[in-house]
Amino acid sequence: MSDIKTSVNLCGVELKNPVMVASGTFGSGEEYSEFVDLNRLGAVVTKGVANIPWPGNPTPRVAEVYGGMLNAVGLQNPGIDVFCNRDIPFLKNYDTKIIVNVCGKSTKDYLEVVERLADEPIDMMEINISCPNVKEGGIAFGQDPKLVEQITSDIKKIAKQPVIMKLSPNVTDITEMARAAEAGGADCLSLINTLTGMKIDIDRRTFVLANKTGGMSGPAIHPIAVRMVYQTAQAVKLPLIGMGGIASANDAIEMILAGATAVSVGTANFVDPCTTIKVVEGIESYMRKYGVKDIKELVGAVHER
Repeated sequence: MSDIKTSVNLCGVELKNPVMVASGTFGSGEEYSEFVDLNRLGAVVTKGVANIPWPGNPTPRVAEVYGGMLNAVGLQNPGIDVFCNRDIPFLKNYDTKIIVNVCGKSTKDYLEVVERLADEPIDMMEINISCPNVKEGGIAFGQDPKLVEQITSDIKKIAKQPVIMKLSPNVTDITEMARAAEAGGADCLSLINTLTGMKIDIDRRTFVLANKTGGMSGPAIHPIAVRMVYQTAQAVKLPLIGMGGIASANDAIEMILAGATAVSVGTANFVDPCTTIKVVEGIESYMRKYGVKDIKELVGAVHER
């Protein structure tokens, strides 16, 4: 019997610990299974899945930058049919929770995937609303509070599993989007998605990414993510999954103290595929060092000096 309790409850789903992987940085689990014992993770969050296969953006679509990376992969994925037939059965071999990240170009696209997942043996869904809404002139669903509330409400009407809305940081006030998702009936929020960035090749005088812009992730964005998680925790009553530049247990604990019930490790998986396990072990060491019996004691436990 362990002397500490690391399990957390997210909307009725019990995770053995608060550590999961960020969508798009871990394939659908199989790609990392030779390096990481998936049984030790609180949950595996899959790459984004759409109603039909997406080819993604033209290359080059990744670039290294100070303190992180840019990506404009464009959510390339094989579509929901392949995902249900191949990826879910693989993950069911492990003692971890399965969270499926869902993307779409219109509300109808999202709803098709949510409906298809209703009878699949998954635990939760994470809705990526940083996708451009084709019908609204390309603005991301997550950049307009009315759209956030509407799509959340539409999804909740048909979803059979708890719904996590993944918030975009590319907004003036993230708490406005958080409140809109809460009003739409979201069960949980995850934040932050990538920040829009750009890199230019000064010798060729061209954009490094074919897409011109890409999503920035990695350690450089961590302080921004911590601030946004803290603000959101003050604004809504929903449980939060914190992400953005987590590369160590210390980063993860910071996020939990800011108000996150669970955390996702993303870009760090590319640098060291074993980061998640190090974070799990590091959180346990921290709890023992400070005599914390239950990880819930740390959630939102930051206080003024």
